Amino acid sequence: MNVLMLLSNPFTHDPRVYNEARSLVKAGHKVTVLCWDRASAHKAEEVIDDVAVVRTRNTGYMKMLPYDIFRMRPWWRQVYHMALGIHSKEPFQVVHCHDFDTLPAGVWLKKRLGIRLVYDAHEIWGHMVARDLPGWWANHYLKRERKLAPEADHIITVAEPHEKHFRKMGCKNVTLVRNCKPLSGAEYESPSNDVFTLTYIGGLNSSRFLLEAMDVCSKVENIKFIIAGFGGMEEDIKNQAKALSNVEFKGKIPMSDVIPLTKEADAVHCLFDPSNKNNQVGPPNKIFEAMAVGRPVIATRGIYSGELVKKFNMGLAIDFDKKAYRKALVQLRDNPSERERMGRNALEAAKGEFNWPVQEARLLGIYNQWGASNAR
Repeated sequence: MNVLMLLSNPFTHDPRVYNEARSLVKAGHKVTVLCWDRASAHKAEEVIDDVAVVRTRNTGYMKMLPYDIFRMRPWWRQVYHMALGIHSKEPFQVVHCHDFDTLPAGVWLKKRLGIRLVYDAHEIWGHMVARDLPGWWANHYLKRERKLAPEADHIITVAEPHEKHFRKMGCKNVTLVRNCKPLSGAEYESPSNDVFTLTYIGGLNSSRFLLEAMDVCSKVENIKFIIAGFGGMEEDIKNQAKALSNVEFKGKIPMSDVIPLTKEADAVHCLFDPSNKNNQVGPPNKIFEAMAVGRPVIATRGIYSGELVKKFNMGLAIDFDKKAYRKALVQLRDNPSERERMGRNALEAAKGEFNWPVQEARLLGIYNQWGASNAR
């Protein structure tokens, strides 16, 4: 079966999309990722681990628009026509849309070509953009999602709150495919750091408690904090790290380095602002990376990620403030046996539900039910 995936980033650092695409390819499907290279910084076409990648770029008109949110509609038209061109050369039977910002183009393709549509909702998109857009605008996207999501033949999403969100719309075919990782090993392995080492690898924005954590770490002895990633706060974090002897900023790292670097740590930072609706229900990649390597997590109390940490006793769920954070750091630093117990719990959770082979089987089950049919 030929599958066209639509993606609104350049497909360089998106582990969920990579894992799904590779799993489909290994199962015998052909996958093309049609994605958006907004900065024109990457090859227009390439093959990554047997996944074909085709990147669109901003037109002159799109460059004139002040924000990406205004560029979405012309990008939908652009990607729709490019997809039709791909289909004319080698027809695809499924269009697999990653997040709401690709869904309108996917719906158009389904109606034009009579193919199947998968809506892969990594987020509740309206809640995610509410951090940066006025409430009425975010609600506009929630309303559009309620209209378009039921058009999908199957919805894939990441956690129980998201599944509930789509079932309330009347969507019946909804499957959880979590952002889990393959196990790095079946047995627990202790880190070998001389100094208690904390890591954070991910998006760099104000909701992740990063500048605050750096400040706290700078005032606590025998702690090292390693940060990697990219995003809007990159320069602020880079500059502050330069002034702190126990904070190291690595910038953007390859996806292949994420799990090894996490495994080298004693604990994982995963504090997310609980006032953000998206954070309240979102399952961060950090949780699953920590599970895969058996490392304890510092997470936010009262939101989905914190409740997951609490449920499996795999770290500390704390208030989103400096005082609680300092207390958690000291507790983990001074209690290596407690860290090991929590790390072992994390690994046990990964051996059960929370590993990629389990999620892969769910993904492939959706495609297997459709067989190799060329049409709906």
